[in-house]
Amino acid sequence: MSKVQIKVMDNGAFRVTGDVELIDVDGNVFETKQAFSLCRCGLSAKLPFCDGNHKGKFESCVRAEKVLDDQK
Repeated sequence: MSKVQIKVMDNGAFRVTGDVELIDVDGNVFETKQAFSLCRCGLSAKLPFCDGNHKGKFESCVRAEKVLDDQK
């Protein structure tokens, strides 16, 4: 099993890579590939997946706090 990575894209989607199962609240499985993008703006016509409708209409640039080695 490959490690799952979720990357927060600037002004865009969550990019998911790896072996992951995506299910809805009722337990139904969405068909996915090894890499896909999840909408985080709510404008997609293909929810929960991103279809690019956010371009020019959504701004969010999130960064994780850097932890110094002596703070770990």
